[in-house]
Amino acid sequence: MIITKAPFRMSFFGGGTDMEEYFKENGGAVISTTIDKYCYISIRKLLHFFDYKTELSYAQIERVNNIDDINHPLIRNTMKMLDIEDIRLTYEADLPARSGLGTSSSFAIAMLLAFHEVKNEHKTKKELADEAIYVERILCKEAGGWQDQIAASYGGFNRIDFNQNGYTVTPIAISPQRKKQLNQNLMMFFTGFTRISSDIQKINNEITLEEKKDSLKKMYEIVNKAEEILVNENISLNEFGILLNETWNLKKKTGKAVSNAKIDELYQRAMNAGALGGKLLGAGSGGFLLFYVEKEKQKQVLEELKELIYIPFSFENDGASLIYKTPKNEVGDL
Repeated sequence: MIITKAPFRMSFFGGGTDMEEYFKENGGAVISTTIDKYCYISIRKLLHFFDYKTELSYAQIERVNNIDDINHPLIRNTMKMLDIEDIRLTYEADLPARSGLGTSSSFAIAMLLAFHEVKNEHKTKKELADEAIYVERILCKEAGGWQDQIAASYGGFNRIDFNQNGYTVTPIAISPQRKKQLNQNLMMFFTGFTRISSDIQKINNEITLEEKKDSLKKMYEIVNKAEEILVNENISLNEFGILLNETWNLKKKTGKAVSNAKIDELYQRAMNAGALGGKLLGAGSGGFLLFYVEKEKQKQVLEELKELIYIPFSFENDGASLIYKTPKNEVGDL
């Protein structure tokens, strides 16, 4: 048996500038972190006792004899690409899928890592991220950017820069104490509804790239300001929260499905209760709301949003990792 995990990510600034059609011409950058919420993939050899060759367990259960018959496009395309067969695959996660935390890309990364372990192949963080981008964006033809796959593979609190040659990942040089304070001032709430990111991206793309270029350019410029706030001990971290509010207002101009009346109402209630800023995580229209709230105001925000599920979290640094691999001499090994 092989068990792997990949963390979910939390994107703060620059989302949208990681879209290939934008950054190849204009450049892009995001600041994001991974958190201690994960998806897990377990794989074991499926012995020939059954009338099917592959069993998959995720939101549904699939049992097939031919890889082409697999309904899940990400699993199907990844298995075909790496020539994987005769397995039982199980997916589990700490948080709901389709919720704005890059869950599908974390799934892709954890699955790729597991499949390469099946083949006894070592892949670097970059190789895993590149493969996940290829599978999701090219083979599965899903709309979206590149940041999720990179964050899930690398882990940590990073600035990711994009240009015509690809991307670079640079850890943010924030002090441990300042990083801890930031973590303590961030509050995440589940809105209660999920959506498919690629579907939201398609709706958002009804606004042409030319129409949203001005907003994306400003969001790109904000990344530099945000990094300066994080690394400069002389700047109040509260400025981070204020900048979140600024980038959220810009983000809403980049797509028709970024927000909706209910999200706007919840956001404004949190702001009225004391939040300095926030944003909806992911492509839009559902998932998790993130707020920057000073410690003394957090009780008020919790009370105001008491109908939502509050999710405490911590930043994590490891990225995708192998949890367990059965020794080769055991029965039914891979």
